[in-house]
Amino acid sequence: MSQTNDPAQMFEAFLGRWLIDQERYLRDLLGLMERNRSEEEEYEVRCKDLIQQVMGHYKHYFEAKARVVEENVFLVLMPTWFSSFERAYLWIGGFRPGLLFRLVKNNVLDLTEEQSQRINRLMAEIKEEEKELTDEFDRVQEVVASPPMVELVRRLGRLRNGAQHNMESAVDRLKLSLETLVECADFLRMKTGIILVEILKPAQAVRLLAAVAQLQLRVRRWGMQRDGQNRMHNAIFSDIESRAV
Repeated sequence: MSQTNDPAQMFEAFLGRWLIDQERYLRDLLGLMERNRSEEEEYEVRCKDLIQQVMGHYKHYFEAKARVVEENVFLVLMPTWFSSFERAYLWIGGFRPGLLFRLVKNNVLDLTEEQSQRINRLMAEIKEEEKELTDEFDRVQEVVASPPMVELVRRLGRLRNGAQHNMESAVDRLKLSLETLVECADFLRMKTGIILVEILKPAQAVRLLAAVAQLQLRVRRWGMQRDGQNRMHNAIFSDIESRAV
């Protein structure tokens, strides 16, 4: 089998394998939710073990993604491995951490008063951090899209010596800003998930993780199907047009 050093292709291959495992973990989570809970202590041990495996699975995803960010941050901000539908909902290269709170609200209906209070405090904290990152990301995007920067990038290949070095330094500083923002956003995503799982009881955390996986796989499946249909329609229209000429 031929090997590739292209970071986009490498991550796409990793994602394909990761999603297969994600489907397996979802089956395990759903199966555990349906189990007879007559032995409460044994059930809780099973929940904790599976939660640890699933959280480790997400950790592997973020580690692989971090390598792509280091290689070329623009690939993560404009990922070819996602469908157009998935890309439409991206926030700084991934899902909004606040989405997890909506999934808790819709799928974990037996929260205690203490749990609700802790989750509300966490939600306020994460919302503020989301806003700070969004504002900074918007600012950097404005710089990247500004006419002077577009012209700088366009001219970069034609410049030499000191002028080229100065412009390369300006582009590198912008890339570093974007890398830092994606890293901070991923840290916020992981932080939100880890703290929520700690707040929830094991059986509640299993329900949350199942809901997350179901949503992700459903969005993925629907987006890929829609892109496939669009490609087929475009091919048909292209064929019709070529025959009409």
